[in-house]
Amino acid sequence: MFSYIIAPFHSITNGFSSVYLKPFTKRCKISFAKAGVAEVADATDLKSVGEILVGSSPTPGTIKIEHNIAMFYLIVILGYLLGSIPTAYIAGRLVKGRDIREMGDGNVGAQNAFRQLGARIGVTVGIVDVGKGALAILVAQAVNIPQLAILATGAAVIIGHNWPVFIGFKGGRGEATTIGVLLILVTQPMLILGAMAAAVLIKTKNVVLASVVLFLPLSLVSWWLGVSGGLVAYSIGLPCLVGLTHYVRTRQKLMRPA
Repeated sequence: MFSYIIAPFHSITNGFSSVYLKPFTKRCKISFAKAGVAEVADATDLKSVGEILVGSSPTPGTIKIEHNIAMFYLIVILGYLLGSIPTAYIAGRLVKGRDIREMGDGNVGAQNAFRQLGARIGVTVGIVDVGKGALAILVAQAVNIPQLAILATGAAVIIGHNWPVFIGFKGGRGEATTIGVLLILVTQPMLILGAMAAAVLIKTKNVVLASVVLFLPLSLVSWWLGVSGGLVAYSIGLPCLVGLTHYVRTRQKLMRPA
């Protein structure tokens, strides 16, 4: 009895399928380029496409996706390890045989190296730290990973500088390394503001003031010069990371017992 009830509906759906759906599916083409599949499949082949997407077989598309994910993690980790190279610490050991974390303000960066190891050593440390940030971005761009992965690599190299794995996660504040990262990503705004910041530094010898001149208007200048919104936001985020690190280190120092 139940079959007699559903029979009319079955005939209606069959008629609808033959009249409308079959001609449509013959014409329908679906591109799966975003999924890494370099073919165009008929809509009638959705079953095989579903097998590809769920990874039931090792297709070129899934292999490419897995390769891109692996490359993303590899470059970010390499960025962190590059940032973790403690330039100022190495310079302190080579020049004076001492741990720079026990000298001056304890910062493992160019500013403390300048004060404790001399101007030439300090400038050299600063240049190397800038180079770490720039090199991380250049390598990430060279392997053709997505923009988001490149930005993650930039953040990783700064985190590595500030919390280096090689010397117990106590490093610098990341100013020079941030300059290197942003110099590659937003070159024109950094060159304009960098010239102004250098003039302020030479005249006042005040690193904090020079950093303010460099970083504070950077997002506005980047926007004015037509930099993408993502990079404008990034040019705000990285200096905030530097400021946060400086705040945490200063607070820790003040809270230490005399």
